[in-house]
Amino acid sequence: MPAQDRIPLALNRRRLLGGLGSLAALPATSALAQFRVEISGVGASQLPIAIGDFRDEALAGQPLASIIRADLERSGEFRIVPANGVALDERSSPDFNAWRGRAADALAGGSAAKLADGRIDIRFALWDVVKGQAIGSMPQAVAPDDARRAAHKISDTIYEKLTGQKGVFSTRMAYVTKTGQRYSLRVTDADGEGGQIALISPAPIISPAWSPDGKELAYVSFETHKAVVWVQDLLTGRRRVLADFRGSNSAPTYSPDGSQLALTLSRDGGSQLFLINRDGSGVRRITRDSSIDTEAVFSPDGAQLYFVSDRGGGPQVYRMPAGGGSAERVTFDGSYNISPSLSADGRSMAYITREGANTFRLCVMDLSSGSIQRITDTAADEKPSFAPNGRMIVYATRDGGRGVLATTTLDGKIKAKLVSTQGDVREPTWGPFLR
Repeated sequence: MPAQDRIPLALNRRRLLGGLGSLAALPATSALAQFRVEISGVGASQLPIAIGDFRDEALAGQPLASIIRADLERSGEFRIVPANGVALDERSSPDFNAWRGRAADALAGGSAAKLADGRIDIRFALWDVVKGQAIGSMPQAVAPDDARRAAHKISDTIYEKLTGQKGVFSTRMAYVTKTGQRYSLRVTDADGEGGQIALISPAPIISPAWSPDGKELAYVSFETHKAVVWVQDLLTGRRRVLADFRGSNSAPTYSPDGSQLALTLSRDGGSQLFLINRDGSGVRRITRDSSIDTEAVFSPDGAQLYFVSDRGGGPQVYRMPAGGGSAERVTFDGSYNISPSLSADGRSMAYITREGANTFRLCVMDLSSGSIQRITDTAADEKPSFAPNGRMIVYATRDGGRGVLATTTLDGKIKAKLVSTQGDVREPTWGPFLR
């Protein structure tokens, strides 16, 4: 993607991407993303865990053990100890001395069985190898189409039992793929796989944003030859226009309580921040400056907005009260900083910085100290989004000339590149915990 197409302060230029036409909403059909996962890096302290092959897992139609291993490895918190083909189920009595000899501190295994009503009974057990005792188990009876999500739920249980933190593997992601002149908005599992195609269009789709309850996506579509903000109900597929004012309508983001959205409108001239109620009423302008203000995100408590503005000359991240008021600059390192994303605890901000003329890299700032860590060594990063537990970040980058998804731990030590067979991947956003 040309560098200018990545710059949110020039959204008008993105209208020239071509191929504009009417948008076609697709039914909720399966859309396996078929990612090739490449994990790199070594964490400072990782818990060694072995995941045995699940008994009769072929009945689930999904490689349950492999999904769980990939989830845990991608988190950066675990080192996978090879099970060497050992099959374990929830009724097993593991030889803890043998597993200690393999340097495993934890062990998990399970089984799959088909029930009379067609559902799949998926069970697992987790053992503390050091103490030599069982520490968790969970049965699930799911429809065959939900077997992959059941594996992610097992990953969440293991993650929480062993780290004390809530797992994010059964949450969802949304992202846009571009194949030729076709754009698809996809809603998938947190590993980019499975899920559905929510929309397909010959016109660009950008800036998807999750509602806090995970029921809706707001996004920008160019189907009418201009930027218009739409909202789509993910269960029914119904969609409605939220903002189609004169000029450009862009960069939607939900407030933490879901009652309103912030967005960028140029209806009054220039590009300024506005608030709008979730039903499209109550539009009110909250910035009044000759600069371009865009890419707003709410702080977790809803009290502040972080946004990108060129009011200081080049694009930088600022913050101000969510209802409007004086803005203070947040980023000072470098002349070009865009695309802020805040962790759920409000302590960290991920963003993209430009180094040199055409190198865009992911950074994480500690908001209390202002200290900055450059996370990536790639050259075309964009659109970071925190996992809902704040422990990982998903972003888009390029690999072999194609847009790909990537995830990273906050220290950048463990990265996973998700290379898709579906064309260029862009605009990722990590969904909330499901309620």
